[in-house]
Amino acid sequence: MQRGLGLVTVGDLMTHYPRRYARRGELTALAQLPLDEAVTIVAEVREVRNRPMRNKRGSILEVSISDGTGILTLTFFNQAWRATELSPGVRGIFAGKVGQYRGTRQLAHPDYELFDREALELKKPEQAKAWAEQPIPIYPATSTVASWQIQKAVEVVLDTLGPLEDPVPDAVGRDRELLPFAKALELVHRPTLDSEWRAARDALRFQEAFVLQSALLQQRQKQRESEAVARNSGSLLEEFDAALPFVLTGDQQTVGEQIFHDLAEPVPMNRLVQGEVGSGKTLVALRAMLAVAQSGGQSALLAPTEVLAHQHFRSIVRTLGPDLAARLRPTLITGQLPAAERKKALLATVSGASRIVIGTHALLGDAVSFVDLGLVVVDEQHRFGVDQREALRLKGAKPPHVLVLTATPIPRTVAMTVFGDLDISSIAELPAGRQPISSHVVPLAEKPGWVSRIWQRLAEELAVGRQGFVVCPAIDAKTPESGGEPSGAPGSTAASEDADAGPPRPIANVSEVLASLRSNAVLAGKRIEALHGKLPSGEKDELMRAFAAGDIDVLVATTVIEVGVDVPNASVMVVLDADRFGVSQLHQLRGRVGRGGVPGLCLFVTAAEVESLARERVEAVASTLDGFELANKDLELRREGDVLGGMQSGGRSSLKLLRVANDGQIIMEAREAAQALLASDPTLANHPALAEALRRRLDARAEAFLGKN
Repeated sequence: MQRGLGLVTVGDLMTHYPRRYARRGELTALAQLPLDEAVTIVAEVREVRNRPMRNKRGSILEVSISDGTGILTLTFFNQAWRATELSPGVRGIFAGKVGQYRGTRQLAHPDYELFDREALELKKPEQAKAWAEQPIPIYPATSTVASWQIQKAVEVVLDTLGPLEDPVPDAVGRDRELLPFAKALELVHRPTLDSEWRAARDALRFQEAFVLQSALLQQRQKQRESEAVARNSGSLLEEFDAALPFVLTGDQQTVGEQIFHDLAEPVPMNRLVQGEVGSGKTLVALRAMLAVAQSGGQSALLAPTEVLAHQHFRSIVRTLGPDLAARLRPTLITGQLPAAERKKALLATVSGASRIVIGTHALLGDAVSFVDLGLVVVDEQHRFGVDQREALRLKGAKPPHVLVLTATPIPRTVAMTVFGDLDISSIAELPAGRQPISSHVVPLAEKPGWVSRIWQRLAEELAVGRQGFVVCPAIDAKTPESGGEPSGAPGSTAASEDADAGPPRPIANVSEVLASLRSNAVLAGKRIEALHGKLPSGEKDELMRAFAAGDIDVLVATTVIEVGVDVPNASVMVVLDADRFGVSQLHQLRGRVGRGGVPGLCLFVTAAEVESLARERVEAVASTLDGFELANKDLELRREGDVLGGMQSGGRSSLKLLRVANDGQIIMEAREAAQALLASDPTLANHPALAEALRRRLDARAEAFLGKN
């Protein structure tokens, strides 16, 4: 059980909850079984046939099972003796991987457990009815450990378990009419009625939310016990604000005040700023850096890509203006810097001459040292692991203030579950002058002839002096782009993961699209270049400079241009195979156009079928420019377990029953209850069961994970 399911302790087994419940009298719909997936089903044997193999010695036993409409074949090689067990009319649970042979679905050498027909015949009618309708727990299983084997192990443990302390205090449980922990465990694994396992799940789901929120809130308390250097804004910020050629939006001012209040405290700031694409999050972060620089402190901005690091560096230097830039000496550190430039940058950083340091993962190396690291800004936080963020935070003599930026708006329930130990600010208001973006789905499944119109429309934009992006999900026929959103991150579900996405098909790639566009007559005479993650850093930066200067008309790129790229003259974006990207990726990509004085146009090209989940995602993005609305739509479209993705690692939120897509009210109630309890008993001295639950949940590695924000 350890290798396939990760079950090591009794606690692991007890919290390996059934994923569904079947009945002896209720058959499984066989027509809905997905190919190449392991399944556990209830079915009835219809026909048994043993025949010799054609090309070798031995026999094949073929057993047809049915749900009353469809047929599934079980095949066993050289096991004719099973025919005595698998006789027509017998019902049972069958487990195996669904395959297909000559158009017929089959399970090869499946495991099975048959229902006791003789025992049923001896029962009274009412007993037989109850026996047939009793819920049978179906557990997540593997090819080597079947569901019923897990069930038997669970029953052995249940029969020998001693008293169990409930981490949810009695008063909290009574207010919500929850089953006690021990009773809930018993009924979730051994129910006799559907109402029993439902009540058990309600109690266990709330307990899971309560323990998680208690852990996050307690961690937040611990963070505030650390001592940081208080930073007060002053003349540098006043000088900067006075020179700005525009007025800050209301949201920028509000979030700025929240940050300045945090910085002035002698405890570390841990704040997440989520904002719409183009809402000016970097400007808000830069103003925070000026407050830190006022007292001689340094700020480090960690960017996920070379392109974005260069973009931030140029943007910050330009925004500061020549005088402030000369005094604060913004410095760029990336892995691709020439040796002489790198040495100069490291010296400026370690000497404190540079008050603002921008870089990629190269900032995390041992060679990079700071005199007084006062603020860490992490841009696009979902691109970094917690260990990477922690490595930068530890470069401060005292814990630095931490500001995390994301242009992926996060639904409240996700924020409470994943970032419950951070203060959260939102910037939804866009700066004045931003032009509207018109978004359209180009449905090649129904309109394959529209391909030529895509390039005609691009050519029309170029003809009036504008520029465009063409985005592909892959670099070449064999190489997907790296550095995109990790699967499972908020907004990142890819079509290739959808059960309804259909068979694999060739996807658009930069190499082939570049060649195709250069030979396209409607784009004759236009300079078209490629940009992707495998290019050398210097070449990527040179291409972006040339594009920003208007020397390149069309950039054929991967998601390397997803964030931070600001070219006001770019008015059109074509996203090929848009269904291969997540909702937030599409929203981010679209945000690269409409940044200047001309309206933006975004064409989402997809061959996904109507009503498929992949198509729904693309249509959802095209239907609104509101990233916060999209975040909630994305949450509705997600499958269970795919919302938190990699953020579940390390014990933070490896959820068992809780689902942020559906359980927002439970999460909020659990957080309120945990806040009230910790306010009256911050050390949990009067709640030892909860303290023990947190200790078990947060082993050394998980606790370190929670501290790395």
